Amino acid sequence: MSKMKSGIFTAALATLLFITSCNAAFPRDTKEKSTAHRRDVDDKSRTYVPITSPYRNVFLPLSDPEAVSITRFLHDQPKLNLTAAENATSWDNTIVGVETLPPNKSVALPFLNGQKAALPKRYAKATIKFAATDEPYYEDYLVGPLPVDNSTDWQPLTFIYNKQNPIQRVYDADGDKVGDFVDQLEADVAPILQDLLNATDGNGSLTTSRIEPLWRENGDVIAWYQYWRSPTLEFDDGTLLPQGLYFKLNITGRDPKGWSTLGWYYDGIFFNSTEAFQNSWKSGKVAPVPYETDGTWGTTDRRGEDLPLDQYNPPMAIKPDNPRYGVDVEQQYVEWMDFSFFISFSRDGGLSLYDIRFKGERIIYELGLQEALAHYASSDPYQSGTSYLDSYYGFGPYAFELVNGYDCPSYSTYLNTSFYTRESTHWHPNSICLFEFQRDYPIQRHSTANYVSITKNIMFVVRTVCSVGNYDYQFTYEFYLDGSIQVLVRASGYIQSAFWAYNGDYGFKIHDALSGSMHDHVLNFKLDLDVKGTANSLMKTEFVPVAETYPWSSGKRNTMKLEKSFITSEKESKIHWSPNGAAVYSVVNKDAKNAYGEYPGWKVIPTTGSSIHLTNPNSSNLGPSVAWASHPLYAVRQKDTEPRSASGLNMLDPYAPLVDFGRFFADGESLDQQDLVLYFNLGMHHVPDTQDLPNTVSTLAQAGLTIAPQNYLPAGDASRASRQQVRINHGGGEAHVTWFGGGGEGGDDADEKNGEPEGMFNLTAARSGVEDYTGGFVVRKFPYDPANWYWEGESEDQQSGN
Repeated sequence: MSKMKSGIFTAALATLLFITSCNAAFPRDTKEKSTAHRRDVDDKSRTYVPITSPYRNVFLPLSDPEAVSITRFLHDQPKLNLTAAENATSWDNTIVGVETLPPNKSVALPFLNGQKAALPKRYAKATIKFAATDEPYYEDYLVGPLPVDNSTDWQPLTFIYNKQNPIQRVYDADGDKVGDFVDQLEADVAPILQDLLNATDGNGSLTTSRIEPLWRENGDVIAWYQYWRSPTLEFDDGTLLPQGLYFKLNITGRDPKGWSTLGWYYDGIFFNSTEAFQNSWKSGKVAPVPYETDGTWGTTDRRGEDLPLDQYNPPMAIKPDNPRYGVDVEQQYVEWMDFSFFISFSRDGGLSLYDIRFKGERIIYELGLQEALAHYASSDPYQSGTSYLDSYYGFGPYAFELVNGYDCPSYSTYLNTSFYTRESTHWHPNSICLFEFQRDYPIQRHSTANYVSITKNIMFVVRTVCSVGNYDYQFTYEFYLDGSIQVLVRASGYIQSAFWAYNGDYGFKIHDALSGSMHDHVLNFKLDLDVKGTANSLMKTEFVPVAETYPWSSGKRNTMKLEKSFITSEKESKIHWSPNGAAVYSVVNKDAKNAYGEYPGWKVIPTTGSSIHLTNPNSSNLGPSVAWASHPLYAVRQKDTEPRSASGLNMLDPYAPLVDFGRFFADGESLDQQDLVLYFNLGMHHVPDTQDLPNTVSTLAQAGLTIAPQNYLPAGDASRASRQQVRINHGGGEAHVTWFGGGGEGGDDADEKNGEPEGMFNLTAARSGVEDYTGGFVVRKFPYDPANWYWEGESEDQQSGN
């Protein structure tokens, strides 16, 4: 992952954003608002059944009027001394983020449980950058209740953080002045740049990128920079063009007069000053080494020899019948088969799901991304010093429009998302998709000499793609008929590469002067399971080898047993998956045994790719800010004061994070029949090779975890209720097919109904329509002008908030 100076992360602090409600304005069959609650629509052209949520979505992002009123309210507070974003300088206090603060679980549950509790009051979290000081900082404020009226108040938001003084220092508040300092430095060494790299920054052929996070050395603020060649074509392949020249700055304080250049690094040699570097070059001791240049090798357009028969259209998924799921677009509520849930969206983590119910019972209160890191390693100071915590940049702002027919089937339902930066709302249309899909294998089958029984494997998918820097992360939540839910992450896009010299121990050489820099991807998710209530325990069921003597055996037999145990406290709830996949962990309810005396529960199992942890948990770059990355699975007591495992501001000062996940375990509380929360990690250890050029492909770059019922359903497999199955009796050489009503009709005489679709299908209606791709539009919120409220067609800089 790379946040290049010339790319969308020029001013990373400017990407702390406002998230507003995902209202509907969809070009593809989603313009109609929810009507009365309906279970069927006789219209094959529709993608979903319009329904009405049984209750309000208390997790919805801010509405446009709420965002406008909060911004005005905060500007009216003299103590904050705020300046409008469009007029602000680096020495002004500004609002950099406003979004919904989800209600505490203790408040939301009575309402969701239908206990005649009042609708939870809405509050917002406002992030303010206090820059009118020699020691600038961020501080979050609680604003509410909403809507803004005479009862609305504001106060520091402290209860969700475990830092003693929950403010976060900003050590690079003067990016414009740092840019000027770097420009002057580059002018001083322009002849060297021309000689070593055959380019200069002054003519745009070079750019520089800084390590993230900044280093702190003996109280000083240290920044390493690397030169990168600028792309010469229209493609975003700048992260494939590192040049082997680096410089080190001390940018402590806000006065550039106190800043200094601490050294240069080139061809394995460190020069402790610019003068030493210049003198060595003048004396011929510094000579050019091969460098990487741009070319078609870094482009993603088609090239190479034709593939046989590739000129023909491949098979495609179609929807042959009426819609089979319901959506309340306004409330972001979804129903499919036995499942229902609410959708929410945030700046830091993007898509989250709340109040997931199966057969009417809540099984999950919250499921969503918390944080993602990309930790690099190298012999050079730039890659060695680079470790991104991506919630700092935010996943929400980079959930761009999905490509119909490519990211999602052409019959999908699309939802919009939006974010609010520099006091303007930016909309990303069609950035969440919902669809049904038939897997290429059955969920159940069995054959005998007389019959075969088989059931189609139908899943429901919620998907979004977040392009954070050079990587595109696809987040997918798959729901299955048997009650299983799979959480999947896939990655593609450009790698952040390293210069080839001296990096043989850190990656493969994959181009002329390019190393595929090794790195860890670790993505942390929150899973708040509620199994028949909130009083739950964490059970471990393990295959163990034993030597056992039985009444019928003549001696000991080498075999295995099932060992059942419980993780009883937070002292033992940092968990590594068992070798050989021998153990399964499940959240169960001891107080609700099923008819057979077993504890009902939901188990969690890594099922795709790798469920990993950080290779070196004691990261010099990130310190305690990545305490959540030392193990692949954790269990803690649910607390309203611990809603997230991380904060988007942690990367500003990783050794003094706002949220230190390690402190969640400090009191070692009991986990026996308590409200439990699991945190799990997905990701991969990535060593790019030539197959990652020009882009990493998702074939191997994926990881998933499945949440599945365990002794939860007394009637057995829930997929038996599906009509999408047949039984074929074939004894005597003649087949008799029992249909169960799949195909639009069915009922009591389902065995007489042929469930296969019939008739002609309009392929034109299933075209992708990629020509309609729009990108997004902008709505200014402060100062708000309802007569001139949007500009269509964002540029990349507008979308990123630069």
